[in-house]
Amino acid sequence: MVRMPADRPATLAAWLRTRSDAQLAALLAARPDVARPAPSDVVALASRLAVPVSVDRALDDLDAATLQVLDVVLLAPTDGVPAEDVHAALPGLPADVVDAAVERLTVRALLWGEDVLHAPDQVRRAVRHPAGLGRRAADLRVTLPADLPAAVGALDPAEREVLERLAGDRPVGHLPETGAGPATPARRLLQAGLLARIDALNVELPREIGLLLRGDAPYGPPRLRPEAAAVERDPAVVDRQAAGAALEVVGRVGELLAVLEEEPAGLLRSGGVAVRDRKRLAKGLTVSEADAGWLLELAFAAGLLDVGGPHRDEWLPTRGYDLWREQTLPDRWATLAAGWLESTRLPSLVGSRDVAGKAVNALSPDLVRHTAPAIRRSALAALVDSPRGRGLAPDDLVALLRWRTPRRADRLAPVPDMLTEAGRIGVLVGGVLSSGGRGLLTRGEEGAADGMQGLLPEPVDHVLAQPDLTLVAPGPLVAGLADTLAVVADVESSGGATVFRVSESSVRRALDAGWSATDLHDLFTRASRTPVPQALDYLVDDVARQHGRLRVGAVECYVRSDDHGLLSQVLGDRRTAAAELRRLAPGVLVSGLGADEVLTVLRQAGYAPAGESPGGAVLTRPPARPVRRAGARAAAVGRGTPADAGRGRGDRPRDPGRRRRAGRPPGRAGAAGPGGHHRGHAGAAVPRDPRGHPGVAGLRRRPGLGQPARGAAGVTGRWFPPGVGRAPAGEPHLRGAPDHLGGAGRRGSTGRRQRLT
Repeated sequence: MVRMPADRPATLAAWLRTRSDAQLAALLAARPDVARPAPSDVVALASRLAVPVSVDRALDDLDAATLQVLDVVLLAPTDGVPAEDVHAALPGLPADVVDAAVERLTVRALLWGEDVLHAPDQVRRAVRHPAGLGRRAADLRVTLPADLPAAVGALDPAEREVLERLAGDRPVGHLPETGAGPATPARRLLQAGLLARIDALNVELPREIGLLLRGDAPYGPPRLRPEAAAVERDPAVVDRQAAGAALEVVGRVGELLAVLEEEPAGLLRSGGVAVRDRKRLAKGLTVSEADAGWLLELAFAAGLLDVGGPHRDEWLPTRGYDLWREQTLPDRWATLAAGWLESTRLPSLVGSRDVAGKAVNALSPDLVRHTAPAIRRSALAALVDSPRGRGLAPDDLVALLRWRTPRRADRLAPVPDMLTEAGRIGVLVGGVLSSGGRGLLTRGEEGAADGMQGLLPEPVDHVLAQPDLTLVAPGPLVAGLADTLAVVADVESSGGATVFRVSESSVRRALDAGWSATDLHDLFTRASRTPVPQALDYLVDDVARQHGRLRVGAVECYVRSDDHGLLSQVLGDRRTAAAELRRLAPGVLVSGLGADEVLTVLRQAGYAPAGESPGGAVLTRPPARPVRRAGARAAAVGRGTPADAGRGRGDRPRDPGRRRRAGRPPGRAGAAGPGGHHRGHAGAAVPRDPRGHPGVAGLRRRPGLGQPARGAAGVTGRWFPPGVGRAPAGEPHLRGAPDHLGGAGRRGSTGRRQRLT
């Protein structure tokens, strides 16, 4: 045992008192978890340094060579090891590597002392198998043979192979199944006392046997930094290839979000996107299902996609998408790259099977791994120190990471997939960091955008019209023109140059959105740098000539009479203005209000209208029903009590046998009550005509376009038909229509569904 001189510190706390301010500052910087809140004195600091979680975190950051130096101190037969003995114990490690390892360990207080190095007790407990050796036989409660070398030498080859395998870097093994019988080599070694049972299935090799088998290398082979052949590439070529990948991913994400803006993907009950929606997106983007899942994950990581909708059951573009699409291409790419780097999700697991054998969906909570950002950064940070144009192959990079953090080697399984993702984004090209990737790691999102400046093309505001009815965009389009072309044409191919196809269906879609033939001619003339082909003009005129010859509309009720003069009098009467009547044809007036309201207005104006069924029969009200007395049954099937009639929809008791469908409008009529009368929400009977049709007096009205609408619970709003949004000023406008027609000129601002906040 090494005796401690009187002037040497005897404990960790005493050794900390001898450290200078600069050394203590370095300790707190290397282990920041012990610095908050500030320790009151060195005794409190020493106590925090011994916390198991803090010790494990500090050990996880050490490389293999540093851990091998620590193993020498932990395996020493005495409490302290002179510093010069450490060099002698590891002849395979260069002296400067050993000195740097000792410095790293003492700075983190994982070893303490100057001439004699000591390991704190908590460090000894944290390193369960130093140098890959098991515990002592005494700790395992195993009695070894008196002549251990002779006993080991007498083993047969199969038994010695088992011992040599356990004497490697992991001294714990798993026993074979009991069906193999007691004559297996492992069980014979267990019976001979050369293995120790630690539970019903696992055994451990005593340290003494491991040291005997290792011979002259008790600490194993020297753990030197792996020297792999560097990958050399021209930096200019790397940046050009990275720019191509960046342009591709920015365009694909924009197309994905545009599709989801038109038709959102449903949210599964377990979270994520259904396979059906992923297939639809893959078909719409002409990519594989795996690529569609990757793009969904990338958009979500960048904050451009999230759960929304009236019931928060759909995947929709966020408000950030509107800002993102207006940015320059380098800034858009930087947003995607930074979101991917800091994401806590593993997109590579989409489609894999969980423990229950079920496939993992895109955007599922099962993809969350909180260690993912640290793993990505550590993998890419290993390349930052290399000169520009130099990198490592994926296998060599994984080997380097295993040497840098051997205690976290089990977390490095996703690294190959992460490197593939980095290549798809443009952060990495063939194992070499691009200028944008290097800026992302050193200066964040701003550095990534600066690294891509000058490499990505500027957005263009024109196309090239071709005789085959295609429009070629010679680069990424400005947002306004891209939205306009998405209405009047279909994307035929994308990439560096996007090809749009103008067809009958696309022209008809534009006309449905509110464009006229003149608007389309002006658009093509203004947007094309080449003369507009005559075939394109003919196509627009032919489709416009046929468009609108048939008209389809919706009204709530009609007023008809054979007396055309009477209808003209009603239409010109100021007292009937509240009925919102207009002439549809000779003898027919229509209104956007309900039939019961129009009847009320006409009667109050002094006219004598009658309700009419869809078959043309005049409706009459049935005689009043007798009032039920106390003691009678409170409610019949499908019929409410007078008390129910005063309740709101939310207060009325529900029939447990009735199942309401999801998304059913609150104002829809209920089931038929006794006597064949249709029942409303308040339980009142609705009259029927002789043919069985419900009468007009009980019908709920649908509000007119932009008119106030009242729900069953009294909540009011404004009603707009599908496909019509709301402009900022509250006026309805058509999606994708030109500015002078009331549209905003771009789909992103007039989506049919409400955006997220």
